[in-house]
Amino acid sequence: MAKNNRSEEKLAEYRAKRDVARSGEPEGGAGQDGDAPCFVIQKHDASNLHYDFRLEVDGVLKSWAVPKGPSTDPRDKRLAIATEDHPLDYAGFEGVIPEGEYGAGTVLIWDHGTFENITWKEDGLRPLSAALKAGHALVWLHGEKICGGYALQRIDGEEDQWLLVKMDDEAADARRNPVSTEPLSVASGRDLNEIAEGDQ
Repeated sequence: MAKNNRSEEKLAEYRAKRDVARSGEPEGGAGQDGDAPCFVIQKHDASNLHYDFRLEVDGVLKSWAVPKGPSTDPRDKRLAIATEDHPLDYAGFEGVIPEGEYGAGTVLIWDHGTFENITWKEDGLRPLSAALKAGHALVWLHGEKICGGYALQRIDGEEDQWLLVKMDDEAADARRNPVSTEPLSVASGRDLNEIAEGDQ
């Protein structure tokens, strides 16, 4: 029960910013962590086109807005701006947030899957919530477009600004550019225009 209460508290900012009855977004309840936590990357055509990178941690989706989207090239350091926690069922949200609402624009599920925490320290595996609080976390993604290790590193002196960097592993590929070459939703097969036309 205590864990559920903490999850509810984490969603207070999410709910305060939205009229979910108007926006169509999930209201979200307190989530339960499963054996394999989920991740989702949502392409969001709001005031600025960006990609929302979300990881299931302690019953909510920890979230970052990544303006250029994730890269498969370890040389790229993508800016990732921390945003409010989202409910777990937001991982399945795809549609149009109407004008006048927070985050107004079209949302597409660009990639999704499960992930593993691989933030190993000298004394063992550091819990992901503790790793993120400390400003450095490593995860291994099992997605349809994005796979392998990624590092999240908070920029020194910044509270909300992070870097999302592909680790140099077998899934790294400097020649791939999935953000530009694989634009469609992994959930519906639609592009942003088709979602906007169909869901408005």
